[in-house]
Amino acid sequence: MASTKATQSFVPVKEVRNGVVILKNDGYRGILMCSSINFALKGEDEQRAIIGGFQSLLNTLDFSIQIVVHSRKTDVRPYLALLEERMATQTTELMRLQLREYIAFIRNFIDSSDIMTKMFYVVVPYSPAVGSAVSSAVPFLSSKKGPASHSTGSAGDSFDEHRVQLEQRMALVVSGLASSGVRAIPLGTEEIIELLYRSFNLSELESPIHLSNT
Repeated sequence: MASTKATQSFVPVKEVRNGVVILKNDGYRGILMCSSINFALKGEDEQRAIIGGFQSLLNTLDFSIQIVVHSRKTDVRPYLALLEERMATQTTELMRLQLREYIAFIRNFIDSSDIMTKMFYVVVPYSPAVGSAVSSAVPFLSSKKGPASHSTGSAGDSFDEHRVQLEQRMALVVSGLASSGVRAIPLGTEEIIELLYRSFNLSELESPIHLSNT
């Protein structure tokens, strides 16, 4: 039991409610999942437009955001299993041979190199109360509390008010990213829980979170 409590003390999350991460220091976090852009394949004019749009976003914001890149190895086992099922149903020896060689090629390729899938997120903060920093095994959840909030309403009313403030910030970020050609959508409660679980429970198919602060 003591070990469980010690482990939980390193997790800064109190709960996830209505698509909002609530930290133990009463800070709020919204998480946007973002599309990617192959910048190198864009023309010079398009590249300048993308950079200009991102600069405009940064100049617009009066709060910090965090860019999180979550990398994990691609699990091709389901795909190989599907190919083997297809091979078993082929009626011609030529097709079975081609599928067998293709499966062998995929296996050899995976053994010699890692195929990584990268997911991009933007974490938007809102801190309604004053307090100290919270250390976190997942850095994008660490924060200091902001100016004190003197709400006289109920806890439910306070949450709704703070969520509205957070959603306004998230909408501003979504609009700014769109000017750079990046699509961003907010994660729901179940999606956030899955992301947090993967962040705290890295498997052999995943790599640790890397982040940069902006």
